[in-house]
Amino acid sequence: MSAEEALARAEELLARLEKARGELERLSQADDAENALDVLAELAELSKAIEEELQRAKSEAETDAES
Repeated sequence: MSAEEALARAEELLARLEKARGELERLSQADDAENALDVLAELAELSKAIEEELQRAKSEAETDAES
């Protein structure tokens, strides 16, 4: 996977994270704690996936720079 592909994937994940954050806000206003916990777990997973993609992009960019 190229650095550009990893960055594009990170951007897709970030869009999903923003959508989930909006859902969490809606659930918190509705006092729906059970579903809010599910969304919090999703946010944690998305955050981790974004971090992994950014690390992958960084590694690919460094590899490309050395070539």
